[in-house]
Amino acid sequence: MSEDLYKEIILDHYQNPRNKGELEKSDIDATDYNPLCGDKLTFKMVVDKDIVTDIKFSGDGCAISQATASILTEILIGKTVDEISKFDKNELLSSIGMPNLGPVRIKCALLSLKVAKLGTFNYLGKEFEEED
Repeated sequence: MSEDLYKEIILDHYQNPRNKGELEKSDIDATDYNPLCGDKLTFKMVVDKDIVTDIKFSGDGCAISQATASILTEILIGKTVDEISKFDKNELLSSIGMPNLGPVRIKCALLSLKVAKLGTFNYLGKEFEEED
């Protein structure tokens, strides 16, 4: 896909976010923020037999962080908690079509993955170590 198409996808997810909102009950709940840009995200997930059956995100931030959170929620529904804990940042960057973001913007793009992994690692009783 062309870079322009990826930019359109980011803009669409920013303007029309998927799975943005709240869940009354969740099995996984995690929040983190990016102090460089002021982004803050919360992910809540419902898990049934180790499979994520529902996911919502909330928070505020730049277009990249909000759009990436929207895209990631669509990717994660139907995955097992273990699959999410192993989801690679390169997979996410490939999905959003922006593998060569600068150091500040990469933090914006990866915040949603960090939050999702924080929650899943906690759910699994494992210690989370952020990827470089």
